[in-house]
Amino acid sequence: MSLRSGHLFDGLDKAQIMKLEGIAKMAQVEKGQVIFKEGEKANAVYVLEEGAVELTTFVEKDFELPISILRNRGDMFGSSALLAPHVYSLSARCAEKGMIIRFESDPLKKLMSEDHGLGCKIMANLAKYFFERLRETRQELKIHFKTLLMSTRS
Repeated sequence: MSLRSGHLFDGLDKAQIMKLEGIAKMAQVEKGQVIFKEGEKANAVYVLEEGAVELTTFVEKDFELPISILRNRGDMFGSSALLAPHVYSLSARCAEKGMIIRFESDPLKKLMSEDHGLGCKIMANLAKYFFERLRETRQELKIHFKTLLMSTRS
């Protein structure tokens, strides 16, 4: 297993990568398999090794809205495990058979507190990732509002 790919690990040195590999657990996942559900206690962070994972949110009891599909090796999901209130804000389901790397939150947080440099880099990478997602969301909102505005003017 190599953790060199993926934005969560940008800037980490070889020793830090080896520490993370020591707590990482590789798991095979099947198409349709639910990894976690929105609202559940967040107890692990995941990194996509191969395959695809769909992230969704519940709009109503029986309706899930697709948010994105992760397809790139190194894509991270389940970051709620690192941030209070430690509850998953989305659901994750396998869109294709594949492999994921699981980091249980307690050992990961312990490692981050013992190696402050590692912890700061991971949290900085996480912040960078969230700002990029926020930028993308704002762009999508602009498109939706332009479409709505144009339809009301017709």
